[in-house]
Amino acid sequence: MPRQHMERARRSCMIPKAMRQAIGKLAALVLLLLGLFPAGAASAETLSGLARFVPDGAGARATTDGAEIILGLSQPVPYRLVLLDDPPRLAVELRTVDWGGADLSAFRAEGAVSGATTESATQEGSRIVFSLARPMVVEAAEMVRTGNAGARATLRLRLRDAPPEVFASMAARASGTEPPSGRADPPRRRQDGTRPLVVVIDPGHGGFDPGAEVEGVREADVVLRFARELRAAIRRRLGARVVLTRDDDAFVPLPVRLSRARAAGADLFISVHADTVARGRATGATVYTLSEDATDEATRILAERQDRADILAGVDLSATDDTVAAALMDMARRETMPRSERLARHIVEGIETSVGRLYKHPRMTAGFSVLRAPDIPSVLLEIGFLSDPRDRRNILDPAWRARLADGLAAAIERWALEDAAAAALLRR
Repeated sequence: MPRQHMERARRSCMIPKAMRQAIGKLAALVLLLLGLFPAGAASAETLSGLARFVPDGAGARATTDGAEIILGLSQPVPYRLVLLDDPPRLAVELRTVDWGGADLSAFRAEGAVSGATTESATQEGSRIVFSLARPMVVEAAEMVRTGNAGARATLRLRLRDAPPEVFASMAARASGTEPPSGRADPPRRRQDGTRPLVVVIDPGHGGFDPGAEVEGVREADVVLRFARELRAAIRRRLGARVVLTRDDDAFVPLPVRLSRARAAGADLFISVHADTVARGRATGATVYTLSEDATDEATRILAERQDRADILAGVDLSATDDTVAAALMDMARRETMPRSERLARHIVEGIETSVGRLYKHPRMTAGFSVLRAPDIPSVLLEIGFLSDPRDRRNILDPAWRARLADGLAAAIERWALEDAAAAALLRR
């Protein structure tokens, strides 16, 4: 072959520099995922073929304030819960289940669940729809691995009575007939002090869920009042944008609270509560962050149940399998959890200097649902115990609440400055 032809052929086989760099990054990502998921672990989690309905132990039963539904499957699968109105129903959307002419007569409970229907597996998945005798919302849901080596799975749903208007609103939101509260814009860079801080405050409970109640004092009411006062204090001190997940006595489902925080572009998330203890004596404020032990479970729950377009800001995981989604959430948490810990530390110091009223163990960890956002520094603050007379008097005292709100605003300001400095170091 003439030399010029050989040179032309060699050049035609060369890969442009930009493409070589892209291939290198892709290879690095593949190696990262292989490191995160060793061959043995990956094979143990692989789900092959259709899951099958398992009738053993499946069924529905009425409870004092709702119903319980148990659904057995031959293997765990991702699922999503959707409320449907007129008449009230609960749809469980699953990834490809073979119902095999299942006998669904067990899914009847007088006065609670009047029956169930199934839809055959398609490319979009499968679903089973439970007809509800009255409006009920999902209070708890979990898919538990059962059988040898967790080969089977049981989906347990606990339903709770709800006012018709609450049920209708939640069903409308799920069906898309109610205007959404908004999606987050494409992810902004981490707060670095060059733009106003966005703080989301989550007053716990609300609506038909009053939370703790002692001597006529309802947790839902006192934490909403304090959340409004804290909003004003933060605005005065920081000039920040402050958003409440609820600004009236309304029930807001836990996943919606996180969705509202992400839609607001939250730089930090504070859930406010005021609990009680049934036995013994507890007093003072407590600050919780997500437990290390709870992170795997939190990731699993988000991957299975949360709207997959709404797990990470600006990242649509709708077409992503659970393994990759879990990897991305884990990487996000590695950055977020230390930031949450620093926020909790500053809040404890702010409470100590402003009102000096702390629980004997003021820093604790737990698997609270509202702390599961992988990409938003989050804490849950118990401002005191309504079961303690002194705490209760303080929580009802406007002057005490004002000092606490000012102390928390100062704590958030210190955290924001420290967090911005850390962000600047990361960019170097």
